[in-house]
Amino acid sequence: MILLNGVSGSNNETLVDGVEFKRISYYIIKKNRGRVLSFIEPETGTNYYKVKVQIFGEQLYILLNISYPFLAFASSVEPGEILFVDYPLLKEELISYYRILTIHELNEPLIVKQVKGKSLVENENQLNEADLYGIKHWKTQTIGEVVFNFWD
Repeated sequence: MILLNGVSGSNNETLVDGVEFKRISYYIIKKNRGRVLSFIEPETGTNYYKVKVQIFGEQLYILLNISYPFLAFASSVEPGEILFVDYPLLKEELISYYRILTIHELNEPLIVKQVKGKSLVENENQLNEADLYGIKHWKTQTIGEVVFNFWD
């Protein structure tokens, strides 16, 4: 299950170790003859760490949710629009540290119904009221938009 309590950042708790993520990212990218171009801590309105890398002749982003050890790869990251990709070469390096989410999981449609004025998510979940409020307010469409969001 991906949609855990507070996964949207609603608990205002950073439960993953950002220093450890930075150390692991730099180690794995350097080991594979790549370069870390930037490491960005979660900013106001975002619920993820963002590492921009140059590796294997490509630029890509590695994202880590602040509440759970959920990691994803993206070819582009703009506020409100992330283009997720699968990146098997780095997946094998990072899978022992984090749960690597696939493009299939991240692009899964979020099924939301309104019942008596309340939003109910039909996808398997443990979301709390604040998570549900954010989903309704930001008109979130996919699992990936909940796990890696820019809810400013």
